[in-house]
Amino acid sequence: MNKKMNILMFSGEYDKALAALILANTAKEMGMDVTIFFAFWGLLLIRDPSKMNEEDKSTYERIFANMTPKNIEDLPLSKMNLAGLGKKMLLEMMEENHTPTLTDFLNGALNKGIKMQACKLSCEIMGFSKEELLEQVEIVTANDYLKDAMNSDIQLFI
Repeated sequence: MNKKMNILMFSGEYDKALAALILANTAKEMGMDVTIFFAFWGLLLIRDPSKMNEEDKSTYERIFANMTPKNIEDLPLSKMNLAGLGKKMLLEMMEENHTPTLTDFLNGALNKGIKMQACKLSCEIMGFSKEELLEQVEIVTANDYLKDAMNSDIQLFI
């Protein structure tokens, strides 16, 4: 097919992450090359909860790390979260329809070899080290992302 899709994942919300990972997995299954570039809140999807470390973090970075969801299944909905009630309803509807979880879609993307990139500047600002990210994630610059996006047939901003 020789087609390429690039997703800039800026959101840290469950439903938006779900949409991005469904599209990424589907595109890869169709034979497309897929890159997901995670920036700012999107970085919450690719943190490894077992490797989070407060060592060498500033006070603000430690506070930020403790205030953000540790696991992707803990991400809120973008709309109708209703203190978690809306998300609970969504998860129950997903289960009734035998829909995989966000974690399942992320693991599928990793297993399929979808390229995962983290924005270098976003990591620096938010205090995320390479060691705290999933091992398959590469840290790249905005310049690297733009070069990849320019050579893509489909570019999505989520």
